Amino acid sequence: MGSYWAYYELGWGGWWFWDPVENASFMPWLAGTALIHSLVVMEKRDALKVWTILLAILTFSLSLLGTFVVRSGVLTSVHSFASDPARGLFILLILVFFVGGSLALFAWRAPLLRQGGLFAPISRESALVVNNIFLATACATVFVGTLYPLALEMLTGDKISVGAPFFNATFVPVVVPLLLFLPIGQSLAWKRGDLLGAAQRNLAACGLAVLAALALIAFTRGGPVLAPLGVGLGLFLVLGAGFDLGERIVARASGWPAMLSRARGLPRSAWGTALAHAGIGLSIIGIAAAAWSSEAIAVLKPGERLTAGRYTVVLESVVPRTGPNFRAEVARFQLFAGDRELAPVEASKRVYTARSMPTTEAGIRTDWLSQAYVSLGEAQGDGLAVRLYDKPLILLIWIGALVMAIGGTLSLTDRRFRLAAPRRAAPLAAPQPAE
Repeated sequence: MGSYWAYYELGWGGWWFWDPVENASFMPWLAGTALIHSLVVMEKRDALKVWTILLAILTFSLSLLGTFVVRSGVLTSVHSFASDPARGLFILLILVFFVGGSLALFAWRAPLLRQGGLFAPISRESALVVNNIFLATACATVFVGTLYPLALEMLTGDKISVGAPFFNATFVPVVVPLLLFLPIGQSLAWKRGDLLGAAQRNLAACGLAVLAALALIAFTRGGPVLAPLGVGLGLFLVLGAGFDLGERIVARASGWPAMLSRARGLPRSAWGTALAHAGIGLSIIGIAAAAWSSEAIAVLKPGERLTAGRYTVVLESVVPRTGPNFRAEVARFQLFAGDRELAPVEASKRVYTARSMPTTEAGIRTDWLSQAYVSLGEAQGDGLAVRLYDKPLILLIWIGALVMAIGGTLSLTDRRFRLAAPRRAAPLAAPQPAE
């Protein structure tokens, strides 16, 4: 939601910038995802208890850290909401109390936890452990890149900026192997699996993804090389999730009634898992397709036009507008796709009078999963600086996130969470001898 807000409100045309406040919300998401998968192993095999509790502590601690970063004013960001040292000190004390207290209790009580059940190195439990390692490593890279500049400035007074090149060079190489392994890991059996069999079950999904990537490379000759591979990876995740679910429904079922019966009998967690993994694939496709976006910038006067990719805008007029708490300069454009006239689009620059805060309202026209995006710059003489973007498949980024959320919510409605755990019966008292 914050990503879409920045995309729509700031007029910069991007959806993620590795901003420290963005990272502060991303870290607990990564740790929480590892926690969810670790909980599955603890439920199935009564194993990974220590690791699961530590992940729970770290996830909540990272959430508190995000609150401190956003509300204390230690960072300058379009996403930060305050600059109040007193409030920051209060949140820091809360952070020290809860994080320090929970870690102290963990160090005291964790050695008392008993080891759980065993599982083979090739099994779904092991795949979930590997998933945890990759997610924890990815979270650590974001943590270091976000807080290292603050620690360096505090210790030496030097100011440095850690931006997208660092995170792209450290985060992406950790996440890509995890995503490649994900469909295979979800196909492994519990306790003892068959790696070759799981790979064979995903062969069709992998083949279709590779064909799609090769087709994109052929039809987008001269474009970005990694983008088709990213689309292929996302498609592999979507197809892998669908084929795994389909196999569980179709296997050993004769006829449609039996398939429908098996589909109804599947636990909700199975449907939730498939949706969540497919949602990741949809977001990956949207991220990869961003490499094909086009951008154009020019100073326009009324009647002049600007073209980027498939879209052209003609500036019709610039008029002032007054809202309940802001003043705005609104530019009205006519949008064309080739020679086809689409619809009028409005973009504006606002100034909120109470705090003299300027913001940009982008003009967005959605065309199925793609968007034409218009944002305004500063006035240049008798003209106006205008940016036009053609963003193919951009909506898949947020649609994938929504599908992930639906999958997680569906998993939480599973039967094992809706029914109370059975209580153990009290031991029977020994019979008293007769007198």
